[in-house]
Amino acid sequence: MSTPRGTPTLASAGWIVVAIGFLALSLSFSARSALGLVMPVWEDAFGWPRSFVSLGGAITLTVMAGVAPLAGGFIDRHGPRSLLAAGMALTAIGLLVVAGMESRWMFLAGFAGVAALGFGMVATHTVATAVAQLFDRGRGLAIGIATAGATAGQLLVVPLLALIMEQGSWRGGFVAIAIGCAAIAVTTLIVLRRRSGETVTAARSAPSAPLRQRLGFLLRHRVFQALFWSFTICGFTTSGVIETHLLPYAAACGFPPLPSAAAYGVLSAVNLLGMIGAGYLCDRVNRPALLAAIYAGRALSFVLLLFVTQDIELLFVFAVVFGVVDYSTIPATAGLAASHLGLNRMGLAMGLIAAGHALGGAAGAFLAGWLYDLFAQYAWVWIASIALAAIAAALVLVIPERREADAALAAQPA
Repeated sequence: MSTPRGTPTLASAGWIVVAIGFLALSLSFSARSALGLVMPVWEDAFGWPRSFVSLGGAITLTVMAGVAPLAGGFIDRHGPRSLLAAGMALTAIGLLVVAGMESRWMFLAGFAGVAALGFGMVATHTVATAVAQLFDRGRGLAIGIATAGATAGQLLVVPLLALIMEQGSWRGGFVAIAIGCAAIAVTTLIVLRRRSGETVTAARSAPSAPLRQRLGFLLRHRVFQALFWSFTICGFTTSGVIETHLLPYAAACGFPPLPSAAAYGVLSAVNLLGMIGAGYLCDRVNRPALLAAIYAGRALSFVLLLFVTQDIELLFVFAVVFGVVDYSTIPATAGLAASHLGLNRMGLAMGLIAAGHALGGAAGAFLAGWLYDLFAQYAWVWIASIALAAIAAALVLVIPERREADAALAAQPA
């Protein structure tokens, strides 16, 4: 059967979604990462304790956890166009509120409220789900490229924000990111046709079962449980600990903002390559073993932070090592969810898994700040992260590899 003129093919629609998802994630994650960079500045400017700003980060991740399953289900039914555009618009509005804030409630309303809704809508799980539903061959690589936007934008945005801060204007940095988010929202509405997502996802979806039945299937599935809890730990050790506290840790070590931000930029650069490389490997090697190796490598990388203290060169070494194993968990986690749980359940499954990631990140962000206020050092944060990452490696190592299940599971009622 020929494709009607004007109707997107699976391949063309897939690469359009990859490109839009990459750009949207680049701005969304850059905005989230800015919190760690400005935390010490706000301590001086407003007199806020680190635990309060950490609490704001934790609330942000909690809001994202609530949004995640809803966003995943929306992607299953309607495609990515309106979700990504609305998410970028909300992020822009929230960042503008932060740029003009003078009080604690404005920070909570702007960043942990409005922007957090946008972060939850423009997230790796929504982009990974949208992409996975459009690819049969090379799914891992496509997911890896699209979700690599989560780190690609930080290569320029975070160092640029640090440079603006050194000129004495952190507010201008937030305005600049907000303008970029608004531009991506408009671009998404223009480039993605209104019904392209519906056209291509409808062909991949089976008739929907009641939500209770779908939730029951997932909660009883041991692969879902392994992916959920390992990804919760992933959130604790990345979004919670590193994204929120690496730059404050560098400041506590006495490192100036610009070289510290440069180290974060190195981490982001290696992270970009790590995500694409992991996606490539997902199409070729045993994915549970790959995912376990990534978590084990993450545990080892935290050992380096115990010895950074006054050695900024070691901070750069950590940036390289951690960058390889940072977001590289995403392609394997998404691919295993598609294979074991079915494409027609993937939006809900990845939404719940992402909610676990966000809740883990919330716990990591708050507990790390609380431990720092309690002990005036981060050593116990790194030790806890080592133990948790090792547990995550053990959880995923027992998952069986299963590549042939996509079509069979997708044909079953969701």
